[in-house]
Amino acid sequence: MWFIPALVTVLAWGTADLFYKKGNDPTDSNSALKTVVMVGVVMGLHAILYMMVYQNIQFEWVNMVLYLPVSAMYILSMAIGYFGLRYIELSISSPISNSSGAVSALMSFFILGSRMAFIQFIAVGFISVGIFFLSYFEKQEMDRELAKSKEHVDKKYRVGAIAIIFPILYCVIDGAGTFLDGYYLETKQIMSEDQALISYELTFLVVGILVFSYLTMKKERMSIKKEKYRTLAALCETLGQFFYVGAIASNAIVVAPMISSYSIVSVILSRIFLKEKLTTKQYLIIGMIMIAIAILGFYDG
Repeated sequence: MWFIPALVTVLAWGTADLFYKKGNDPTDSNSALKTVVMVGVVMGLHAILYMMVYQNIQFEWVNMVLYLPVSAMYILSMAIGYFGLRYIELSISSPISNSSGAVSALMSFFILGSRMAFIQFIAVGFISVGIFFLSYFEKQEMDRELAKSKEHVDKKYRVGAIAIIFPILYCVIDGAGTFLDGYYLETKQIMSEDQALISYELTFLVVGILVFSYLTMKKERMSIKKEKYRTLAALCETLGQFFYVGAIASNAIVVAPMISSYSIVSVILSRIFLKEKLTTKQYLIIGMIMIAIAILGFYDG
């Protein structure tokens, strides 16, 4: 059963996305690095507690090395995504970033020969197209708001290299990481889901410690009180990761595009808590994606 874990991941990561945005400080050049620290700490603590609670798990430390290509892809793409949040409202980044699930599915289809039922293929197609148009309509609304406010924005941040490079890198690297995850856990079964989860989270902890050391050397201080939203984002990110590993190990080619739809959760929560409005077009796209997810759930084998 992969559908329920995948659905929990969608909800958790969509909520995390909201907190990432609320916790991001465009005026702080170290904002992205602070997010990396908080996610690394929370994930590391979860890995340690997980091993303590489930004492029958004998973690093999060599798996941190074996799983490093996957961990590196995920951590690097996430760091790029955190930094890109500084430009998210000024660029067309979201449609590109959220295409990573489709990239992974295509790689699984053409390289690994993975297959899905025709109705699942149609549902995945609707999800992928829906994600793109939802993000595209979001960009249109942002442009209208900027026009109304008459806020001047440097053109290079809207359509130039700075705006484009981050989402493209995120899409490619995250998509490759998801593909490798499916290869490790589903195709070759190189290690168990528990071993993969712990390996990834402990690797993120190491990265978080290194980044914290760097910030300390720069005389940059981090206060727990000021990191409320980053902490909440890290908790949701870790919850999603816990369920994600099991889902991707079961049916990577279908799960990857479905989980990419977590952006609809972020959009809905943003409208609720940030008091923004959804257009009719966005409601229709969200409805289409939810129907497609329901189809995938119905055909969960």
